[in-house]
Amino acid sequence: MTVPSDVPSDAPSHVQGHCDPAFAGVREVFERNFAEERELGAAVAVYAGDRKVVDLWGGIADRRTGRPWLADTPCFGFSCTKAVTAAAALLLAERGAYEVDGPVTGWWPEFGAAGKEGTTAAHLLSHQAGLPAFARPVSAEEAADAPARAAELAAQEPEWTPGEGHGYHALTYGWLAGEIVRRLSGRTVGAFVRDEFARGLDLWIGAPDDVIERAAKMSASRRATSGGGTDAPRPADDASLLDRLASAYTDPQSRLNRALNNPHPGKGGYNNPVVLRAGWPGAGMIATARSFAGFYRDLVAGRILRPDTLREAIRPRVSGPDRTMLIDSAFGLGFMRPAQTFFVPAAGRGTAFGHTGAGGSIGLGDPDAGLAVAYLPNLMGDHLSGDLRAYRLVEAAYAALS
Repeated sequence: MTVPSDVPSDAPSHVQGHCDPAFAGVREVFERNFAEERELGAAVAVYAGDRKVVDLWGGIADRRTGRPWLADTPCFGFSCTKAVTAAAALLLAERGAYEVDGPVTGWWPEFGAAGKEGTTAAHLLSHQAGLPAFARPVSAEEAADAPARAAELAAQEPEWTPGEGHGYHALTYGWLAGEIVRRLSGRTVGAFVRDEFARGLDLWIGAPDDVIERAAKMSASRRATSGGGTDAPRPADDASLLDRLASAYTDPQSRLNRALNNPHPGKGGYNNPVVLRAGWPGAGMIATARSFAGFYRDLVAGRILRPDTLREAIRPRVSGPDRTMLIDSAFGLGFMRPAQTFFVPAAGRGTAFGHTGAGGSIGLGDPDAGLAVAYLPNLMGDHLSGDLRAYRLVEAAYAALS
């Protein structure tokens, strides 16, 4: 990922916004992240039921210009996008457009090529399709053509038999799950989301130029290391596993590297307007934290999907060793469930769902607790599934509920 790497030591935190006194612990964690120089700019929002109890932001939105993070500054969410794409696809299933456990070839005949005729929509949504990476290098410009990328994946031979294992489809997920939306609604994922459940939200998958202009610019941390960083929740107390993760992350031939870095975002990395305009359905969302938390608020409240649809969507479909990530992961239909790739405090491990993003971001919902949390930073760690900044915020939110 290509992003600016120099972070000024005098970057102001100036945390602003609203925090209910009962959730003061969230503000304390957020301010501490800035005080410990773990942030450049960031925003966090929490809903308890329909009540917005935390709406905080601070720091710098653009390191190069010193532009401050404002109340309406949106930020790139990386793979947090997948939860929004999944909700769109599941809404179409709820309306009877297709059967989640039915064959993909019923509505996408070409997908049956190269031994994939037994693939179901559930396989696409739960990272079981065997297509975690494109077989050739794909540019950012090519990635903007969603129908062409979907057709390319439909013709591609799977790396394992669909349904016989799972492995994180870091970017290809978007053109697989997104094709459900495109074919069965006639709209892009971004257009469908805006039309159906994000009209009142500052949330885009495929942002207009004025939004791109005021969005936070992503920056890499000077403290990042190839081994995961000292502040990251460790996947295991296994030094050999950590070594293998570091090796796979830098090996251009590894499945992990191929899945994470192809398509390549091009010049400017994930600040590249070509990427932000295209709205990759697997990693292309721009949103404010309050609107992203609002998405989870509405999801938990049954305003996007029926409660029974959501319960079925967050039921773990796969768990255990991930063929891409090399550590344990767990997925429902597009949503992460608590595992080594989705660290959740003990209070939420039975009922929390959501998705992390590569830069440290997270979106989380918990229907039993009535909780919705979103955190979007622009200072990236190098952690595959968030880091302690997000975990500590979520932990403080659960602590406030108890």
